[in-house]
Amino acid sequence: MSRARIVIVGAGFAGYRTARTLAREARGRADITLLNPTDHFLYLPLLPQVAAGILEPRRVTVSLPATLRGVRLVLGEAGRIDLDARTVHYTDPEGGEGSLTYDRLVLAAGSVNKLLPVPGVAEHAHGFRGLPEALYLRDHITRQVELAASADSTEECRARCTFVVVGAGYTGTEVAAHGALFTDALVRAHPLRRGMRPRWLLLDLAPRVLPELGERLSRTADRVLRERGVEVRAETSVKEATRDGVLLTDGEFVGTRTLVWCVGVRPDPLAESTGLPLERGRILVEPTLQVPGRPEVFALGDAAAVPDLENPGQYTPMTAQHAWRQGRTAARNIAATLGDGRARPYRHRNLGFVVDLGGVKAAADPLGVPLSGLAAHLVTRGYHLAALPGNRVRVVSDWLLDAVLPRQAVQLGLVRSWSVPLDTASPELARVPAAPSPHPTDAPEAGQPARGGGGGEDTSRTITSPTPAPVKEEGKRRRREQGPGGVSATPEPVKAGAGEGDRGRRAADEDRDAAPARGGGGGEDASRTITSPTPEPVKEEGKRRRREQGPGGAVAAGGGGGADTSRTITAPTPGPVKNEGDH
Repeated sequence: MSRARIVIVGAGFAGYRTARTLAREARGRADITLLNPTDHFLYLPLLPQVAAGILEPRRVTVSLPATLRGVRLVLGEAGRIDLDARTVHYTDPEGGEGSLTYDRLVLAAGSVNKLLPVPGVAEHAHGFRGLPEALYLRDHITRQVELAASADSTEECRARCTFVVVGAGYTGTEVAAHGALFTDALVRAHPLRRGMRPRWLLLDLAPRVLPELGERLSRTADRVLRERGVEVRAETSVKEATRDGVLLTDGEFVGTRTLVWCVGVRPDPLAESTGLPLERGRILVEPTLQVPGRPEVFALGDAAAVPDLENPGQYTPMTAQHAWRQGRTAARNIAATLGDGRARPYRHRNLGFVVDLGGVKAAADPLGVPLSGLAAHLVTRGYHLAALPGNRVRVVSDWLLDAVLPRQAVQLGLVRSWSVPLDTASPELARVPAAPSPHPTDAPEAGQPARGGGGGEDTSRTITSPTPAPVKEEGKRRRREQGPGGVSATPEPVKAGAGEGDRGRRAADEDRDAAPARGGGGGEDASRTITSPTPEPVKEEGKRRRREQGPGGAVAAGGGGGADTSRTITAPTPGPVKNEGDH
């Protein structure tokens, strides 16, 4: 008897839990394949601590091959799903096309940043849904404080040290709370002019912060934020964003170089591309998480509208807690279709929520019991450790080091502004630069950084995905615009405030202060280039550049126009000029 083929699309909370449970429940009876753009599971709730420099990036990532024994990992992104042929088409990390056939399909593609029709936001704001965005925000905040400390004008200093966060839910509240502590630490090392201190604004159209929680916990979070100097603006949002700041709905213009967009999420566009019935972009499913009319297809997590049996007529909210539990239910129901037990509907019990406010402050309501202060802090940290599938010792080590040692705050220059646009459909991947020239003569020499369309920047200092994201609905490049390997054949159009060479101040500052030193070689890092001095014209036969020879006829070192000979390989006697690339 042949083994069932199970394909899981996405390794977020729902997909990862499904794969892990199935590896145990259906061991020996099914071939399990996990399709995901990266080789790790990302623990999203701890991203604010990565942005604030508390945790190292790898602490919040868990290796898929190391923790999912018996599960085959395929790196790629689903582009099209043929439900009739039971085939998933995907793009692999090198731009190649592939397909997977299945007997059971699990759609757990997750969600992306929610966009609103606010002028300028797509160009000037950044989301907070993936590791690249957290790394970018950490570098960006550090850079703004350092530039503010050396700014000539009070106006520029104030704008650089003003940080606006839109959305006072879990993510936005934690970003503002941790961010305020982070910038205070930065200012101690880089004092601002005239005793100025960083300014944080937290905006939301809701009447209070954390509207998902009870009023008591909301008041706790509000008090902690205000004690740290965060300006909480309820019933206020952004009306327009520009390169110089944001115009608020109350008419005030706030000068800033930082706009963090945390207004919520929307289902991954892959859900809509399936052609299945939707509810506000989420795939409608039965309580067993199966798609009506297609019992072999399961959908769960943020991509699915799962009936809330505890609240008839409603659907479960898009939270990590629900996605994690739905993964276990989906795995057991898939095993039931293979003859192991019976399918059961998804039911949940609210276990409460936790919000880490940094330091020893937190707000939590485990099992409905509201907590604040140190008790909430301990419960919050304990919950995250219990929920993490791995790296627990490393996370605790970082927490302890942060408690006793000064926080390290340096720019790593790993992620650039243009590589994490707000409208990306793949927040887990940084956008790649333009494709290199197709001409062989333009290929970089060994040891030189590859040159693309990024204005000559040293791409060895930029985190990029190994391949561009596949074509999806909304915000994805059409395959017909891609060249060999799936990489765009022409540089992406630069948007004001969002791209390399941006005319806005935000990107200009980033290029000036974060880019590697550039010489006259088209922006490439000269320290990585092997050069030879330019040979003099050949004179009469038998006369070998006597004016260049030192005593005894030795060729004098140099001749390279003042080049740093410590980084130059020279031959004793220059030969004829070679074409570039022959070295």
